[in-house]
Amino acid sequence: MATDFKSLPVIDISPLLLKCDDPDMAEDPGVIQVVRQLDRACRDAGFFYVIGHGVSEDLIKKVREITREFFKLPYEDKLKIKMTPASGYRGYQRIGENVTKGKPDIHEAIDCYKEFKQGRYGDIGKAMEGPNQWPENPQEFKELMEEYIKLCKDLSRNILRGIALGLGGSAYEFEGKIAGEPFWVMRLIGYPGAPFTNGKLENDVGCGAHTDYGLLTLVNQDDDKTALQVRNLGGEWISAIPIPGSFVCNIGDMLKILSNGVYESTLHRVINNSPLYRVCVAFFYETNFDAVVEPLDVCKDKYSEVRGESQVFKRAVYGEHLVSKVQTNFAM
Repeated sequence: MATDFKSLPVIDISPLLLKCDDPDMAEDPGVIQVVRQLDRACRDAGFFYVIGHGVSEDLIKKVREITREFFKLPYEDKLKIKMTPASGYRGYQRIGENVTKGKPDIHEAIDCYKEFKQGRYGDIGKAMEGPNQWPENPQEFKELMEEYIKLCKDLSRNILRGIALGLGGSAYEFEGKIAGEPFWVMRLIGYPGAPFTNGKLENDVGCGAHTDYGLLTLVNQDDDKTALQVRNLGGEWISAIPIPGSFVCNIGDMLKILSNGVYESTLHRVINNSPLYRVCVAFFYETNFDAVVEPLDVCKDKYSEVRGESQVFKRAVYGEHLVSKVQTNFAM
């Protein structure tokens, strides 16, 4: 349950990563300390920074730089990979095409999803079928992104092992039928400098207030522009000030269900007040596409311990949840 936090915690996860494949990791003093920090962050804010994550700062920057190069291209070139329903909602979307709660967002983006064979998920997955659309220019775009995606998948899985321990489960609680074959989403996002629309700040919302859909998000944001904001329990918007070399992490709707509401998928938004163009690369680590998500047994009693009342969250099918969101998120 989110609290009246005033800043986001910074967690050095290197002790967790050193032991993440050790069956006895839960007994390691360094891991225990990281697990406690992750558990507190997920309860108090649903957001935190991670450092000591093992992904090179050089690669983190390269991913943003090549994304920025793409967004600098003429509009006609960007349209070569235009997103449509026929493309499985994969590809480029222009400024204002993404919609949050009925209002257009002031950003452009490339959306990518884990690819899967046609028909694998039946009618539920049909809307998401298709290959990702990678631009030919800049060169090496696809290769760089695929390297980055692999590292983000590994990192997310290992952070979730620590979170699983924090909930009182085994380190592998989120694997197998929940996320043994995790789906993933990546959004490469560009936010124009302010003011964009008539100089009115209320119309310059880069991305409206929302929660994420899956398990865990890794945010790679520009080092010199503060735009991501997280809402605390008191309704204040707390800025996620960039820390070079870090990822901002937050938990999503599926983890909220799995934790039975002990952990919160916290509302957040983006407002780029800088006159400069801002780039952000968000990687979303999800459950299996067809996973039936419901509270873990270990969490069913925790809700009453934390909130003083009994409740068991309703189950959800991740793929259905994702498709319903995707199909209402674009003004096409």
